[in-house]
Amino acid sequence: MSKPGRPPRLDRDKAIDRAMLLFWERGYEGTTLEALLEAMGGIKPPSFYNAFGSKEELYRVVTERYACTFGKPGLDALEASPSVRQGIAGLLRLNAENFTRPGYPQGCLLLSGGAHCAPSSGAAEAHTTAMRRQLPQTLSARLHRAVAEGDLDASADIPLIAAYYTTVLYGLAQGASDGQGRETLLKVAERAMDAWPGLAEGSAADRAVHG
Repeated sequence: MSKPGRPPRLDRDKAIDRAMLLFWERGYEGTTLEALLEAMGGIKPPSFYNAFGSKEELYRVVTERYACTFGKPGLDALEASPSVRQGIAGLLRLNAENFTRPGYPQGCLLLSGGAHCAPSSGAAEAHTTAMRRQLPQTLSARLHRAVAEGDLDASADIPLIAAYYTTVLYGLAQGASDGQGRETLLKVAERAMDAWPGLAEGSAADRAVHG
């Protein structure tokens, strides 16, 4: 039992989770150090700086935690599904559900957290942008694997497919932030897969070359 007047002890995992919710809800710029200290159990600045170094470093830890928890199911579906089409469909569906999870901020931390930062917070914004750019890279790698496995035509425009479904996924996140419900977003995710045949076939000229 803590002695009277003793500073609250930092529980690092709980502190990161609480900070994640705050950054997710308010964004990097809107989250003050005072709010973080309170949300993380009423800790004092020395404990905060000893544990995390700075607000920016904490934000980096938080975004990595978000990617490894909330972002993981969709990425696992992308990698583990029998076909790349099923994988992308699972990625969209699971994220639509994640973006509208009850009891959590709506949308995606990686879209709302580091958007439109002041110049003094440019490093946080750049970090968030770099993390968002991992998605089209991951999609491209999965699509190239599908070509190698014979699951996708070699003439398919992989950069276009990756860009298309990245745009759809981040559009789902923005829709959730703007109040669109889960049912609507799931329908959008399903309809987005209607574009798959045309995207996967590649151009007529490329099909002629590879045919």
